[in-house]
Amino acid sequence: MVLNTISKQNKQHGMTLIELMIVVAIVGIISAIAIPAYQNQVIGSRRDDVLKQLLQMQMQQEAWRLENVSYATLAQLGAPANDFYTFEVANVTATTYTITATAKGKQTDDTGCTTLTLNQSMTRTPADCW
Repeated sequence: MVLNTISKQNKQHGMTLIELMIVVAIVGIISAIAIPAYQNQVIGSRRDDVLKQLLQMQMQQEAWRLENVSYATLAQLGAPANDFYTFEVANVTATTYTITATAKGKQTDDTGCTTLTLNQSMTRTPADCW
């Protein structure tokens, strides 16, 4: 009876080194898959935000044109606040304009969608990014 009590007291609890290494390997594999997927979602979300801003700028252009003889420049419109894109308004005449959003910083990883444009005819380029 005494031996049985002693063996129960010496029983160790916890994880072995092999079990710990297996857990670390599993976490590493999950991280290798999850982190890039998350980053792609963040980039896509930022692009969606700038597309909304481009469409808002188009609405501002049309409102400006109702009261003026030509479309507005970027200085007249005011660039929207965005940490990941810069805006430009070009080809401003009485009948045309082109609004361009160019990615900067981490957003330049958005392959194929780093420069987004919209004009008075609702031509959107590159089309697959819209």
